[in-house]
Amino acid sequence: MLYGLQLAWTEGYRSVVLESDSLIGILQLIKEGSEDGPYGNIIYRIRQWMRKEWQCKLNRTWREGNGCADSLAKWSHQQELGLTVLDRAPDVVKRCLNEDVRGVASLAILLFSAKKSRLAPLDFFQASGPAQVHAIDRSAEPFSPTYRIHQFNRSTFPTGFLFGASSSAYQIEGAWNVDGKGPSIWDTFTHKYPEKIQDHSNGDVATDSYHLYKEDVRLLKEMNMDTYRFSISWPRVLPRGKLSGGVNEKGIQYYNNLIDYLLINDILPTVTLFHWDLPQALEDEYGGFLNPRIVNDFHDFANLCFERFGDRVKHWITFNEPSMYSIYGYDYGQSAPGRCSSWRNSNCTSGDSSTEPYIVSHHQLLAHAYAVKLYKTKFQGYQKGKIGITHAVIWLVPYSHSLDDHRATVRGLDFSFGWFMDPLVFGDYPSSMRTLVGDRLPKFTKEQSELLKGSYDFIGLNYYSSLYVVDASFPIHIKNKSYTTDSKTNTSVERNGKLPGEQIGSGRVVYYPRGLWKMLLYVKRKYQNPIIYITENGIDQRNNYTMPSEAINDNFRIKYYHGHLSFLHKAIRAGVQVKGFYGWSILDNFEWGFGFTVRFGLNYVDFENGLKRTPKLSAKWFKRFLQK
Repeated sequence: MLYGLQLAWTEGYRSVVLESDSLIGILQLIKEGSEDGPYGNIIYRIRQWMRKEWQCKLNRTWREGNGCADSLAKWSHQQELGLTVLDRAPDVVKRCLNEDVRGVASLAILLFSAKKSRLAPLDFFQASGPAQVHAIDRSAEPFSPTYRIHQFNRSTFPTGFLFGASSSAYQIEGAWNVDGKGPSIWDTFTHKYPEKIQDHSNGDVATDSYHLYKEDVRLLKEMNMDTYRFSISWPRVLPRGKLSGGVNEKGIQYYNNLIDYLLINDILPTVTLFHWDLPQALEDEYGGFLNPRIVNDFHDFANLCFERFGDRVKHWITFNEPSMYSIYGYDYGQSAPGRCSSWRNSNCTSGDSSTEPYIVSHHQLLAHAYAVKLYKTKFQGYQKGKIGITHAVIWLVPYSHSLDDHRATVRGLDFSFGWFMDPLVFGDYPSSMRTLVGDRLPKFTKEQSELLKGSYDFIGLNYYSSLYVVDASFPIHIKNKSYTTDSKTNTSVERNGKLPGEQIGSGRVVYYPRGLWKMLLYVKRKYQNPIIYITENGIDQRNNYTMPSEAINDNFRIKYYHGHLSFLHKAIRAGVQVKGFYGWSILDNFEWGFGFTVRFGLNYVDFENGLKRTPKLSAKWFKRFLQK
């Protein structure tokens, strides 16, 4: 039987959990822990507290051949007593502890046996000092870190702070051709090019939330969520994309039903107007967002939504991650509509990676600005709602201390975030983009520039992870240009073989919550401290249909959320105006190009057994974290 130990340390709102196979290993983690790690500046305080309270010499405690260390390690591995506290420890262990550690009353050793209890030890203990050490049975189900919920929870955040979960129409609704819905570009993309999806799947059924929305709302209620962010499928309410093509009243009724059921359950709807599922009819007619005509059609779509749903919806988001829509759909060609230069991706049948991402982004910005103007002049006065836009953000860490890499970091942030944020605050694209992209970057008229400035009540940020960035300003002429090469930067998940943070879950998303904190401080400093909502944050795991228990026991996801909420709270304490947080996602769902090969959900979906929903440990953790 294999046991492990955990040291739980809490200081104010900050919590750290260290894990090892023995007490000796715990002490070694403390000795060797990096202040750049997830526990950051607390590690120094732990060391100081141990030296003061325990008066132990860390370099002696686990010295090879140390008899006390051997006894402790042996005891921590061999105990089969169920729950054992320190005062019931064998005399030899007590003598060892007293030999190497003073102030031993602050140390509680708790052991779990698979024979006695298979329950995850969630806050079963009471604090007897600033730190406790827990032993955990790794032969039982994975340990669920407590992260001291009684000290860091909903009440830690400002009054009125909203907690919720997010989704998008194409990823969860299914019913792709039901009740009058028209096809979207994602319907066409997945049907025509199934090989571009890892498992050749599509969103035809997804999680069937079109029919099972009441189950989803009950899951939100069970998690004690305040709000639910979902998107409206443009082709579900306007099958031809235009008002002239007719309004699908059955589609309107679906969203009315969803909104009403949310409100009945005291959950606030947050609605995204465009989450990438453009009506195929508009793509066929004039090229979708490549054509300025899209601005007027989006205006009409937004007007319809404000009219039909605005009496109950108080938070509107015009676009979700417009940069990702432009990059993956028009530079990489990996997402709908799948356009790019042939040299960029041989699977692209048409497109221009050097111009189209900028054109599409330009039209998304203008469509956003005119929709915001519409809402503020026609609806906001009596509907009393707020409107904003959601951006994808990735914090960039310089690859080295060189001036070139630091300049590359600034350019990288300009091209990834400033591309959309600068026009909304200053009325134009960043100067670095004007210089490097040149005439390929569209220009705003004076009227458009004024319309863009301040066209938001709040900004949504979707943060998952961070990357290293290195300068790529080589003094050579690049023949094949694209959005990706224009910034003269290269990004990497590794630096000399090391990641910026810990690799957990599927390994695709690096755990680096400090990046969220740094990004928030950057936005506060550069963009006039806007009101912010974290509209997506989460981590995936590889799908394994034969081992659902692994997906449900998602302790790594609890760690991920706790770490990001901790750094989010730190940013709030520094004056950043964050008003809400949405986890991605409410359910395992269709994850775009990854299909169903990964799971992001707080709730497990059994895609092989009638789409049955089962709360994961992370959902149960949120339930306790958000308990009022």
